[in-house]
Amino acid sequence: MSKLFVFGMGYAAGHLAALMEERGWSVTGTTRDGRGGTVRFDDRERVEAAMAAATHILSSVPPEGEQDPVLVAYGPPLAGSKAWVGYLSSTGVYGDTGGAWVDETAPIGSGRRAARAAADADWQALGARVFRLPGIYGPGRSPIDRVRGGRAHRVGLPGQVFSRVHIADIVSGVIAGFDGPAGAYNLSDDHPCDQDAVVSYAARLAGLPPPPLVPLESLSAAARGFYAENRRVANGKAKRVLNWRPRYPDYRLGLRALSAMTSPIAVTPAPAPASSDQR
Repeated sequence: MSKLFVFGMGYAAGHLAALMEERGWSVTGTTRDGRGGTVRFDDRERVEAAMAAATHILSSVPPEGEQDPVLVAYGPPLAGSKAWVGYLSSTGVYGDTGGAWVDETAPIGSGRRAARAAADADWQALGARVFRLPGIYGPGRSPIDRVRGGRAHRVGLPGQVFSRVHIADIVSGVIAGFDGPAGAYNLSDDHPCDQDAVVSYAARLAGLPPPPLVPLESLSAAARGFYAENRRVANGKAKRVLNWRPRYPDYRLGLRALSAMTSPIAVTPAPAPASSDQR
């Protein structure tokens, strides 16, 4: 039986775990407190036993301060493991590109995510498949939810462009990576765009007016940092090397699916289109 062990059973990893269990895999993972039948991250004996039994190990744990807590605590057994190893990273490692396209050949570590970039490089050095993710959205965590909850806003920054990815496409990308070579892969949709356009479309689907425009200065420091970076993320390597295709190649398709969703998330990879963006 294939056995998946996950460091950090959060939103993205939790969706992957649920699907693999449906497919007959044995799945275990860590949380800080061992809730829901998971293993406490600091329970070294149980964690190392689960790692030793795993055929696949995935970490979704972000850095804490300047260090990756998984590598600090469990680096040696990871380095000695014969299992497939994966890491969920961030496209924030690229920093600001002024709206230009960026792919996996670009340098990392020049932006505000220095610790994330260092962890990204360290996981690659271990032979991991590193999945760099932009803004994640999906059931319970989408612009539609923020609009309905009164938490959405627009900022009116002309030329500000971001990439995003539906949770189903993260799951299918990681699964595609099970049979792919080690290295970094951008998992993003095909249509980077203005965040205000996404929020306005979500409001339309929710039957609500567009959220108000707010001055950038009124946002939190973290939000201002988000808007300080501007880039388009290219996903051609994952398409070429892993034969992955996003089921939701733009935000309109993804948000419409969420708006109409009445059944569990669909994560079967979509068939390859006749042509694809290889930038």
